[in-house]
Amino acid sequence: MNSSTLSSSTLSSTASSFKTVDQWIEKLYKCQILPEEDIKTMCKKAKEIFLAESNVQTVSTPVTICGDIHGQFYDLLELFKMGGHVPDTNYLFMGDYVDRGYHSVETISLLIALKIRHPRRITILRGNHECRTSTQVYGFYDECLLKYGNSEVWKQFTDLFDYLPLTALVGEKIFCLHGGLSPSIDSLDHIRVLDRIQEVPHEGAVCDLLWSDPQDRIGWRSSARGAGFEFGMDVSETFVHTNGLSMVSRAHQMVDDGYKWCHAGHVLTVFSAPNYCYRCGNQAAILEVGEGTDSFRLTQFEHAKGQQGRENIPRALPDYFL
Repeated sequence: MNSSTLSSSTLSSTASSFKTVDQWIEKLYKCQILPEEDIKTMCKKAKEIFLAESNVQTVSTPVTICGDIHGQFYDLLELFKMGGHVPDTNYLFMGDYVDRGYHSVETISLLIALKIRHPRRITILRGNHECRTSTQVYGFYDECLLKYGNSEVWKQFTDLFDYLPLTALVGEKIFCLHGGLSPSIDSLDHIRVLDRIQEVPHEGAVCDLLWSDPQDRIGWRSSARGAGFEFGMDVSETFVHTNGLSMVSRAHQMVDDGYKWCHAGHVLTVFSAPNYCYRCGNQAAILEVGEGTDSFRLTQFEHAKGQQGRENIPRALPDYFL
């Protein structure tokens, strides 16, 4: 086979692959689940992409930074209406795509399909709910059983979750992650050498990055969540200064306005699930960062109108509003 034949064959294979993923995306935007075999293929392709990404994934500007989604699929569509669609807009999601909402399967499937189709246009970090233990308690496991009749899709996705990057660095200045800081970590280099391909541990640096929260007091104290730590303004200031950052952007906590500044502007919480759990009444927000990290705006949005597909949800599905 000559080089031109090989090139044509490769191009044909790539075009066919894109067509398949585009078909997935078209179906998922309609909130339709993919067949189990397609999910297996999707997770295999995505695993290869995530494996090549860093624990501190470098992200260029401009980019739109998003917080928790928690299976609120129709609110994710609202987010895309506000911020623009991939690949016209670059996105960074900071974790918690599944559990509690009614459409975790469709939500994570769409985000992963977009990642495969446009790997440089969307960054997907791991949240504390992207693990086996949380998803068996807060809804994703049960949802997979109801929609597929077995746990294979849950297994495929939770295996994939082990490969998600832990953090990201936007424009060399904005440090993004799901939870917060860790007493085990002083620098970004400490994060870069962590072994992330595992179930989220109950303690240690990986756990802290996904579970910790800022607090009003100075210093460190154990978190009431039972995992991670609460860290004070002195901790944030030191970490930002040591690593040459402008701020830490994180998710993990519902806030009424969709965003909340703390620690004298060193830490920003972004939460992107409006009317959280379909009952909290909060707004959601996204952080839109311009060409330079000094240029950004926070955009709020409300929950999607109507039943959000809840009329099609089996009554056997329990609530997960803890």
